[in-house]
Amino acid sequence: MAHIDYFFATVSPFTYLTDGRFEEIAARHGVSVTYKPLDIFALFGRTGGVPVKDRHPARQDYRLQELRRAAKKTGLPFNLKPAFFPTNPAPSGYAVIAAQNADGGDLGKLVAAFGRCCWADEKNIADDDVIRACLEEAGFDPALADKGFLEGAETFAANLEEAVNRGVFGAPFYITDTDERFWGQDRLADLDLHLAGKL
Repeated sequence: MAHIDYFFATVSPFTYLTDGRFEEIAARHGVSVTYKPLDIFALFGRTGGVPVKDRHPARQDYRLQELRRAAKKTGLPFNLKPAFFPTNPAPSGYAVIAAQNADGGDLGKLVAAFGRCCWADEKNIADDDVIRACLEEAGFDPALADKGFLEGAETFAANLEEAVNRGVFGAPFYITDTDERFWGQDRLADLDLHLAGKL
């Protein structure tokens, strides 16, 4: 079975804007997935990126246009300047790690719930109550928010190191088991073609 390592940030607007399409593509091709949440802000610092607030105004303006267009294409509700961005991505990342280890729910739905909370619902995804609600919505035990903290922290940090070592520099980022790399929600069509053997 083909496999994809999915590097993403729960706080990333572009992760939110995948809108479940990645999971649909993976399911259609029978591909297994390992979810690898990471600290996108630390990743930028390690791979030559710049935090949004420190980018040249031209880059900031273009990012807002891209986000507006991408949100319109998906039909997802979207706030270009949410109240709780940036926020600490670690607690929600730990929750995804705990959920993946626990099984039983829908990881894609969990990641989408975090994105919606941040980018549409004006909620802080570093808040324990928000994390528990997202876990429950995705079919997981909300108590996972309080379990496996040490393992979550270790895995979250390890995901960052692995990402840097494997050429990841943004989110979402998909790496196949043949080391084909795809960056961004706007490369999902290319990933689909690759998995179909057409690219």
